[in-house]
Amino acid sequence: MLTKDQLKEIRDHLEQAKNPIFYYDNDTDGLCSYVILRKFIGRGKGVAVRSFPGLDGGYARKAKELGADYVFVLDKPVLSKDFVDNIDSFGLPLVWIDHHDVAREDFEKDFKNVFIFNPARNSGRDKSEEPTTYLCYKATERKEDLWLAVVGCIADHFLPEFVDEFREHYPEFWGKVKEPFDAYYGTEIGRIAMALNFGLKDSVTHVVQLQNFLINCKNPSEVFSELSSNYSFRRKHAEVKKKYDELLGRAKKFSGEKCIFFEYGGELSISADLSNELSYLNPGKYVIVAYRNGEACNLSLRGKKVKKIFEKVLKKIDGVGGGHDDAVGGRIKASDFKVFKELFEEEVE
Repeated sequence: MLTKDQLKEIRDHLEQAKNPIFYYDNDTDGLCSYVILRKFIGRGKGVAVRSFPGLDGGYARKAKELGADYVFVLDKPVLSKDFVDNIDSFGLPLVWIDHHDVAREDFEKDFKNVFIFNPARNSGRDKSEEPTTYLCYKATERKEDLWLAVVGCIADHFLPEFVDEFREHYPEFWGKVKEPFDAYYGTEIGRIAMALNFGLKDSVTHVVQLQNFLINCKNPSEVFSELSSNYSFRRKHAEVKKKYDELLGRAKKFSGEKCIFFEYGGELSISADLSNELSYLNPGKYVIVAYRNGEACNLSLRGKKVKKIFEKVLKKIDGVGGGHDDAVGGRIKASDFKVFKELFEEEVE
């Protein structure tokens, strides 16, 4: 957890920012982190970052186009040197709030205007369980944003201590929950968390509409209400959910004794969503979902200590990736997937 002084520093940065830009990871945790901070100060623009695994230098142009005076990066595990160089050349302070355990350059040594807030650095651990949404909510603690904090946390497989408070306020959105996946797949607030992930698959214009809708949303009951302001979001959710259910049904047929390998293609990339539910449905098994996109293959892996297995395999083939002990994402050449599968199975054995 971040210290009280660090949380205050985040608030101080937010209050100093007159026209901030928020770059956030393109998932529910990133989105909710942005919305919570945006609602706290009532100003700024959000940019969903779709580059993987890091924040590419090209994104820095958006800060200049919007005349930003402050840059916040939320839930992105890797910043490219080009991005930080460009932001520094604009003379802008950069506040990086994150919780991932990936190798990173120590930008604080080279850039005086970079401020990194990562709870793993406090404890000496390689990682932190608290998602970025949790950190942002603890920095702002607006009770009206409690439901957004819960949405972002359970979407990142984390049950925060304030779920009891949420249950008291919104009992109809909760249920019998023992672990985060129970909340994500078995409650109405979990349905919202998944829907927001799907909504982020839409065009940039519609994602901006979704951001604006959530900024003005007062409670979870409004999310699926038939409003003109959320029409595009509801339509995209229905479209993606249909395709998701079809892919999940196919993936269930590829379950082995210890591993599930599922490869698919097309225009829709939802490998992380698929791997999470397959892991929930198949406790104890390793899940590897591969999304083939041209010559590249995006991987989403789940399972006990899967990060260590993945790192061993990457020593034998070209690829990149990172994440948590039991959940990682990566990218390899599509032509290497067969070899990757064989090497992974060897490590599991």
